[in-house]
Amino acid sequence: MNKLGPVITVILAIVAFWYVAAVPMNVQETLTAAERAGVAVTPDNARARSEAGRWSLVFQNLDALGGSWSVDRARLPSPHQVLTEIYNSTWDEEVNGRRGIVNSGSFSNRSLVYHSGVTLGATVLGFLIGAGFGILLAVGIVYSRTMDRSVMPWAIVSQTIPIVALAPMIIVVLYSIGIGGMMPKAVISAYLSFFPVVVGMVKGLRSPDHMQLDLLRTYNASKSQGFWKLRLPASMPYLFTSLKIGIAASLVGAIVGELPVQRGGLGARMLSGSYYGQTEQIWAALFVAAILAALMVAIIGWIEARTLKRMGMAV
Repeated sequence: MNKLGPVITVILAIVAFWYVAAVPMNVQETLTAAERAGVAVTPDNARARSEAGRWSLVFQNLDALGGSWSVDRARLPSPHQVLTEIYNSTWDEEVNGRRGIVNSGSFSNRSLVYHSGVTLGATVLGFLIGAGFGILLAVGIVYSRTMDRSVMPWAIVSQTIPIVALAPMIIVVLYSIGIGGMMPKAVISAYLSFFPVVVGMVKGLRSPDHMQLDLLRTYNASKSQGFWKLRLPASMPYLFTSLKIGIAASLVGAIVGELPVQRGGLGARMLSGSYYGQTEQIWAALFVAAILAALMVAIIGWIEARTLKRMGMAV
């Protein structure tokens, strides 16, 4: 309870602020719907309301704002609208929908479960590629002064390129040479995830102090023995920390990679919601993406705890 109390307090504060913010954000749509229902609103014409400030409309029409949290195609959907959309797009669609897994034997392409699976596959594949490449690159940087001076600056520069601009270029190039499907999105995920792993692993491999390194030289240990017996174990806390950052970045990369392709995934779901003004759909996909990221980070944390415990390190 000592850990859950602050978390619950923050969540309740965010939800309360969200409900309050939804009122001015949706005030024009709310007043339009109220006017159509025969309620007197101020100003009494749509053009004047569009030119007025949102907060002034709120204070002038306090008795007509009851529908602010249930507006269809709201600018800012309320929390319960987002939760309803998540329920309808997951459990209800799969259990009661014609295309759901209960009635058809496969996940519905209208379901967030299906789109989450598409994004998750690209995320995991890209993360494995990026993490593996990042670890190998970090080892090379630590043991080669040439790579340290030549490769590391380019790795830093690569992260200054906006991924939104780079993603369509990667997809077009890969599709032109016959590489399609999940791989282009995985490449974008790997691009975002390798850099945190490189930085964290380099820091970890260099964490042993000079006394420890001198002791190995006194024992006439080889470089490979120094790596496996000292540098690699010392780098584990740094590695797992960077992996947590990398898996979250990998998910972002997969979502960005789905925007130009539009063949399934949470990114395509968000884009279709923006096309048709379905803000609840956009927010539901965002929340599912956040849940996926939290679960993947938690899995890495679970592996970290058990790995470090077996190595005799405090977590």
